[in-house]
Amino acid sequence: MIPIAFDYKKATSVDEALAALAAGGEDAKILGGGQSLLPVLRLRLNAPSVVVDCSTIDELKGVCEDGNKVVVGAGTTHYDVIKNPMVNQSVSLLAKATASVADPQIRHRGTLGGALAHADPRADQPPVAIALDAEFSIAGPGGRRTVSAADFFIGPFETAVGPDEILVSVAFPKLDGWGSHYEKFNRTAQAWSIVGAAAAVRMDGGKIAEARIGLTNVGGTPHRATTVEQALVGASSIAEVEAACAHASDGLEAFADDDADVDYRTHLARVLTARAVAKAAGLS
Repeated sequence: MIPIAFDYKKATSVDEALAALAAGGEDAKILGGGQSLLPVLRLRLNAPSVVVDCSTIDELKGVCEDGNKVVVGAGTTHYDVIKNPMVNQSVSLLAKATASVADPQIRHRGTLGGALAHADPRADQPPVAIALDAEFSIAGPGGRRTVSAADFFIGPFETAVGPDEILVSVAFPKLDGWGSHYEKFNRTAQAWSIVGAAAAVRMDGGKIAEARIGLTNVGGTPHRATTVEQALVGASSIAEVEAACAHASDGLEAFADDDADVDYRTHLARVLTARAVAKAAGLS
């Protein structure tokens, strides 16, 4: 299907992109890697007044260190996230979840910021942001502001980024020495997750000292499994991990769809969380 006609503006800076958004009104849309926006346009599910192309803005690209944080530009491709040495050393959970996104073609074009701002409930990176307490830097007409991951995801396909704002970067705390694993269940390779579990754990003396758990596609927004995190402290065996992860369905607003009913989805949450934690802890 051919998209509805729209104006096109290629921005060379964040300020230029913000000006173009302001001129385009609330129907203006940002284009980064295009892997989320273009299918929507082709299906005519959106009719933007103008598409503001931010794909060549250098400020939105790359990975850098900021004290005890790793900052990833919103325009950094999935491929560059996966291959970055700093990400793999200090935020390995992000690299592992990103490696499971779609297929190589999409990973070379799609961007981290685009995936997070699109906020598809099935996406693989939002649960990582939730689990690791990431911070989002957002630019708008009034300047720049920082939003925590807990406040960033508002609902399905809805975030704290306003129609006149741009996601600039995402900062993740360094977790050097932590184990991590991302476990997802889908019907076919490269398909969306039916449920996904992101786990990072810090071991001390053969026992779990700290844990951070995020789940995807168990509700309208990514879910932080805090009850599981607390129950995992002190666990040192598969049996103890499985017992703690039985709480993974606590507080979920699970839903039914063509892939799974509510019972099956909550079952997957418990099983996949246990698998992710066991692998992150080196117990399996």
